[in-house]
Amino acid sequence: MKIDLRSDTLTKPTAHMLEAMMAASVGDDVYGEDESVNALQKHVANLFGKEAALFCPSGTMANQIAIKLHTQPGDELICADQSHVYKYEGGGVAFHSGVQVKLLQAERGRLAPDAVVEAINPNDPHFPTTKLVCVENTFNRGGGSCYSLEELQALYAVCKQNQLHMHIDGARIWNAMVAKGYTAEQVGKCTDTIAVCLSKGLGAPIGSLVVGSTQAITQAKRLRKLFGGGMRQAGFLAAAGMYALAHQYERIATDHAHAQLIGETLQACLPQAQLLPVETNIIIVSFEHAETADHFKTYLQTQNVIVGSISPKAIRMVFHLDIHETDVHTLQSIIQSYHV
Repeated sequence: MKIDLRSDTLTKPTAHMLEAMMAASVGDDVYGEDESVNALQKHVANLFGKEAALFCPSGTMANQIAIKLHTQPGDELICADQSHVYKYEGGGVAFHSGVQVKLLQAERGRLAPDAVVEAINPNDPHFPTTKLVCVENTFNRGGGSCYSLEELQALYAVCKQNQLHMHIDGARIWNAMVAKGYTAEQVGKCTDTIAVCLSKGLGAPIGSLVVGSTQAITQAKRLRKLFGGGMRQAGFLAAAGMYALAHQYERIATDHAHAQLIGETLQACLPQAQLLPVETNIIIVSFEHAETADHFKTYLQTQNVIVGSISPKAIRMVFHLDIHETDVHTLQSIIQSYHV
């Protein structure tokens, strides 16, 4: 049996989730007639204290819709230099919105309010108009690092003071909420829009939502159609999301505990390696040389453990609901048996 730690997108629906999916009441969502989709959208909007939400096929689509909502071609957005919206969305910022990106160096991906203020362009025709700040929480390449509620509040205050919009890429916001102890409603008060994913820590098979005001989501629905994201009997998928929110949110803490344990094991057994602090379900471990990283990754593969690479010198492990306690203890033993 393989232990696959490449991503938390690898989870498969549980038997109970499949039952909920098969029992879903469905209709044509492009016409707004799918009861299960409508219920999910209303539920998630209420969770975040927002007026409306829109179910989308992917987190990338949800983020790209939000960026287009808040900008015009020739504008500029601010984000951390390792942000998902910049590195992993296929150039969508340029392709869909015609927007320039100003990248900020940020400690483990967390933007500082003062740095955002300094990055805002002056009102001068030589420069693009700064319109949007994109915040990623948790931050993937920061090893699943989280903003505190106070940090989110400070960023949003800076945005409002400078007439900027703020969007949160909340693909793993559920992990941040569990780790930091804040609520969805508290997060919702710190942003204009947020994209939330159902298919990572929550374990649904597919789907994300854009959450915001009624006006924003009305326009978002038009953009979703434009991007080819209109779905028909999507209620089967929405029902999986509703089940996940009701039954699989609390257990996210287990993924965090598993990551902590393996992080401690790596630190003890690989003193030559460097680990980013483990806050949630992601471990990023870096080696001085690419050959060492490749040697360790190859060793894990021989032991039926699959991990991802984020650079030639760094590997990533992501814990999720299909990684069980027995897998974690097996992985501990495998790491403890490793010799360079």
